[in-house]
Amino acid sequence: MQSNNKKKICLVVSSLGQGGAQKVGALLSKMLHDLGHEVHIVSVLNIVDYSYKGTLFNLGKINASRFKKLLIFKNYLKAHNFDCIIDNRSRVQALRDFIINKFIYKIPTIYIVHNYKTSHAFSKYNWLNKYLYKNEMLITVSQAAEHKFKSLYNLKNCRTIYNPIDFIALNKQAEKTQHLNSSLTNYILFYGRLNEHHKNLKFLLRTYKASILIEKGYKLVLLGNGNDTDTLKEYTQNLDLQKHVVFIPYVENPLPYVKQAKFTVLTSNFEGFPMVLLESLALKTPVIAVDCNSGPREIIEHKFNGLLIETNNETAFENAMNSFILDDTLYQNCKQNSVNSVKQFSISEIAKQWDKAITDLLN
Repeated sequence: MQSNNKKKICLVVSSLGQGGAQKVGALLSKMLHDLGHEVHIVSVLNIVDYSYKGTLFNLGKINASRFKKLLIFKNYLKAHNFDCIIDNRSRVQALRDFIINKFIYKIPTIYIVHNYKTSHAFSKYNWLNKYLYKNEMLITVSQAAEHKFKSLYNLKNCRTIYNPIDFIALNKQAEKTQHLNSSLTNYILFYGRLNEHHKNLKFLLRTYKASILIEKGYKLVLLGNGNDTDTLKEYTQNLDLQKHVVFIPYVENPLPYVKQAKFTVLTSNFEGFPMVLLESLALKTPVIAVDCNSGPREIIEHKFNGLLIETNNETAFENAMNSFILDDTLYQNCKQNSVNSVKQFSISEIAKQWDKAITDLLN
């Protein structure tokens, strides 16, 4: 699909690697480029793991103070005469984001909100957030986040656009099995950042131990890096699970592991819109997730493409994992429905919504 109203767009990202929001930013650059827009990407950090399309201006490579980088960024925007800015970063630093909003962004701007948890999306000053954003266009990645922040900040121009899936690229990546651990056969999978406060992985370890999965020969794979890796390894030993839990460090392409997993799990305390659920379902791998805010209930239809479980209910989560092993009819039903259940998140459908948002912003 080509846009009928091609624009010059500056996409601002924290980085192009090591995170779900960053992956979405890279994918957004491809969508906008393929719509025919001229895309420039400004990356705050020098981390580039994900493929992208457009012209990259890597601020992270510049050896200068933060203030100097802000001036360089301002001059870059002025020199290129962009039609609009799309800001993919979180906005948690009050002074920095006040300066950016009021003194650097002088053209129409769309702000993306990737998280439901306020402290991970905005500064701690609600009055300032309302002042800065109530009249701006904000794109949330879940309806739950849209409703929350509309009410909290009295937002006048806020809408939900879900994170997209590139089905073709996803399946190509999933076929690249050369780095797959060949000793792994039967396993369930968590993949993402190993952060206990966010992902609630001790809950997962306890419910895995209480389930029948060990008896049935299924390992638990935790794939990713994070500041709680050592703590979680120690907790695994305390539970006497070291023979059954496999820690795999972050890999650029986790999709072969996703495709070959029995199912993937998500036990987070909070999310924005978890791409791991979309990716799993797109690869025909059923999912079990807690009903945290926000995202899972907007992706999972209980017992249709996965299982949606009450947050922090260990018995219910344990029973859910058991049911995917013992009830083959339920498991196969979720597996068969998985791909079609996420067709509405295809990159072509989401691209149309982004093109309309840009058109609405500039009209």
